Amino acid sequence: MKHHVAKVAASCHYHLRRLRQIRRCVSKEVTIRLVLALVISMLDYCNLLLAGLPQSTLAPLQRVHDAAARLVFELGARDHVTASLIQLHWLPVHWRIHFKLCCIMHSVFYGNCPVYLTNIVRTVTTACCRSGLRSTSSSMSRFGEHSFSHAGLSAWNALPSDIHAVGDTKAFRHAVKTHYTYFSLAFSVF
Repeated sequence: MKHHVAKVAASCHYHLRRLRQIRRCVSKEVTIRLVLALVISMLDYCNLLLAGLPQSTLAPLQRVHDAAARLVFELGARDHVTASLIQLHWLPVHWRIHFKLCCIMHSVFYGNCPVYLTNIVRTVTTACCRSGLRSTSSSMSRFGEHSFSHAGLSAWNALPSDIHAVGDTKAFRHAVKTHYTYFSLAFSVF
């Protein structure tokens, strides 16, 4: 995945350099729309594949994300971007992945997704008894943590139960983003 991350980061940096050339000619709102269309959309495209990867692998994408915020607010290369990210309502890359996992899991639990996703996720009530299997021992490998069924359920289970109960997709997305942003989960690492 390091090769893929490097390619995406290089492509995003190219677009940011091009946008930097016209930044002074356009308003902040237009810059935000261009950055969202050309850069952030590339960071979000298929980012579920990056679930469970270490921060060191995701670091180039986070640098792109921070550079995009610096471009919007015309900050210097050494200026801190946390306040800018909060003002733009942009979650850091790692939390963007968790956000998308939670949104897809919401679709799974409320029946708004394709059948193949519903078949991947098995709840405790439908899972068979696994007490006698080797995979339940403490020496189980961490390889399975990168799968959608594990990463999605982990992200879903980390949410408070009152957010689970939100049935409307738009309201759910807002509740999750608010939970990540304002409960200092997403911005505690900066």
